[in-house]
Amino acid sequence: MTEKRKLWLIDAGYLFNARHSVRSGYEFSYLRLRNYLELDGPIWRAYYLNSTPNPPSDGQDSFHRWMRSGPPFGPKIITKFYSLKQQRADKAYCEECGQKVSLKCQNQNGDFTHRVFNEIQKGVDVAIATLSLIHQRNYDTLLLSSGDSDLLDAVEHLSEQGKSIELVVFRDGVSSELQCRADRIHWINDFAADVDNSYRDATAETSSD
Repeated sequence: MTEKRKLWLIDAGYLFNARHSVRSGYEFSYLRLRNYLELDGPIWRAYYLNSTPNPPSDGQDSFHRWMRSGPPFGPKIITKFYSLKQQRADKAYCEECGQKVSLKCQNQNGDFTHRVFNEIQKGVDVAIATLSLIHQRNYDTLLLSSGDSDLLDAVEHLSEQGKSIELVVFRDGVSSELQCRADRIHWINDFAADVDNSYRDATAETSSD
């Protein structure tokens, strides 16, 4: 029987934020996580997609070099980066009250208004969908580390084309729409001790955000 090929697509921002569902301050190792997933067979190719400031910090550069490094030193994951998008944050919406609420910088004085922004990820979900489609002839199983329901159309298409969909996610922030369409879910919380980063190498940072 021919061994099935696997493509692993990683939304770095999702994994960075959702890791706290294990416990506050929990860190994992991408190398250990890849090794754990490959107990079921080798991964053909892996992509790490993230939005980063331009230019990235020295620490981020070091982490990304390690991510691209091959075993046994690094997890051999291709890195792709996208710009951060600024979004006005001075107005927010309260779901409970059904009303907009105003946010104000604590340092604002007098008549001069401080413009308040959030920096949000831009382009990662589109890139994940694109990579999953352009490589669809090269893999049988898609390992997806994302909880974004925006990927639903791509996931449904791939499933209809006979691809196996497996989520590699934490027990937080995963769309139920994705969960019910997955052939298998690897809940990282269930094997968090096996992939933690308690004894990390100085260059092997767990994540970069």
